[in-house]
Amino acid sequence: MAENLPRSEDYNLKSQVTRAATSIALNIAEGSQGQSDAEQGRFLGMAIRSLIETVACQQIIQRRGYFKDEDLLKKAYDDSQVLAKRLQSFRKSLSNSQYQVREDISGYGDDVLI
Repeated sequence: MAENLPRSEDYNLKSQVTRAATSIALNIAEGSQGQSDAEQGRFLGMAIRSLIETVACQQIIQRRGYFKDEDLLKKAYDDSQVLAKRLQSFRKSLSNSQYQVREDISGYGDDVLI
């Protein structure tokens, strides 16, 4: 999706969505390196925040009309919802639940992620 953005967005939206999407995987990987449940939960929280940032970028791309394939945008959003639910479930399953901090996404609207 980022590769289809106009050249004027190379150092702005294109770079931002690429960094945010990459950060999801990197935080999951870093948190899985044999650390405590609390530390792993912290990294999963960062991955969730990066996912929310990625969705926000997708919405900006759609609103600016940069990407016309509505089916692909819907699939990306649906995939994001599935991933958010999985990350949240994984984080809830960690044994040191007193260290878990649930992301407050109430200000994003009814149809955002979780």
